[in-house]
Amino acid sequence: MVGFTSYMEIALEEARAAGARGEVPVGAVVVGPDGVVARAGNRVRELCDPTAHAEVLVIRAACRALGTERLGGHDLYVTLEPCPMCAAAISGARIARLYYGASDPKSGGVEVGARVFSHPQCHHVPEVYEGIAAEESSAMLRRFFASKRL
Repeated sequence: MVGFTSYMEIALEEARAAGARGEVPVGAVVVGPDGVVARAGNRVRELCDPTAHAEVLVIRAACRALGTERLGGHDLYVTLEPCPMCAAAISGARIARLYYGASDPKSGGVEVGARVFSHPQCHHVPEVYEGIAAEESSAMLRRFFASKRL
């Protein structure tokens, strides 16, 4: 049996880079059978694009890299619980497993809020694992937003 390998550290690196660019520090990575396919951090402000969340960007990059619109058999690691828009993109991409760090009681779309994967209209539901590096993810977000309130 092969042991579990977490790729959350790569997502955290992307989140740190996003924060350094002045973006909300959220990072994501798509992993397939051969390892990392794509990685991304939030670029909403930089791209002037409200859809440029880490999850959407990494799904787009992974699909381009693989030449497909579906990512079945691939995992997504993200530092924050996906919002409803990102949860819908995860479902549409047919991500096999979602691993996320911090819960998002205000804007989450997986375990709180919209609970996208619980809707009968949801065509694909990934396996969901929450709380991976949650404290580090949460602390990074708290520091970022605290610095904005100074």
